[in-house]
Amino acid sequence: MGITCFIRYEIDPFKREAFEAYAQAWGHAIPAAGADLIGYFAPHEGSATTAYGVYTVDNLAAYEAYRARLATSPEGRENYAFAKRERFILKEDRLFLKLVSTPPASGNES
Repeated sequence: MGITCFIRYEIDPFKREAFEAYAQAWGHAIPAAGADLIGYFAPHEGSATTAYGVYTVDNLAAYEAYRARLATSPEGRENYAFAKRERFILKEDRLFLKLVSTPPASGNES
């Protein structure tokens, strides 16, 4: 199954639309660079400043190769420049986790 990267963003609450545009741009760039994108999640209710990006890779070596491809791709460079220019990301943290449970069986077992 690999590992899942959870990126926790602290964003400017007045620039939420810019973060959403940034997240949309990763929709093609991340898979093209070699990671399996689960999605980006923007504030809806509760905290107006916390957002997440979530994707999976096979292992940390695959992560390093993916990051290098993303940083050199035209889409990646453009999106990183957009974030730097617009300054909507105040803080960014990455956490790598592995799945240790299985999903519940579907159906109505009682």
